Amino acid sequence: MAPTISSMQESTQQVIDRHAARVVLLDRHDRILLFLCQEPGSDVAFWITPGGGLEGDETHEQAAARELFEETGLNDVAIGPCVWTRSHTFPWLGKLYRQHERFFLVRVDGHEVDNASHTEGEKLALIDHRWWSAQAIRQATDRSFAPSRLGDCLEQILSRIPAKPIDVGS
Repeated sequence: MAPTISSMQESTQQVIDRHAARVVLLDRHDRILLFLCQEPGSDVAFWITPGGGLEGDETHEQAAARELFEETGLNDVAIGPCVWTRSHTFPWLGKLYRQHERFFLVRVDGHEVDNASHTEGEKLALIDHRWWSAQAIRQATDRSFAPSRLGDCLEQILSRIPAKPIDVGS
């Protein structure tokens, strides 16, 4: 079996383990809010859920609430259950990360994204946002999503919230 790019990079570069909380933010039409993320200086872009790394001694739920506020302006919302988990390795700004993610469900009627609280890094990397239906995600074959099976994963939780988190890694 040929080594993957990730495994080849891991063998030559130190991998930084990082824990993160992400939010599956759904509106009343069962659409998910995604951000178009692009590493500064790169032409590679992909759609991701709001979220980011834990800071200090934050719990995953606390990090999810903080990141949701920073990236969307939503405050004082109930952080729901953890519905997905994922671990993946990726390069970012010259470093290699192995990120362990928990995805928390949050429902809102609707929301206009307020990016006034974006960090400097978010201002550079989050270049667009959009509410997506599961069907639109599955039909967007010219776009990249994280996790890669996002359309199917979203359909699963729309039909039934899992009793324990589902691993959505690829």
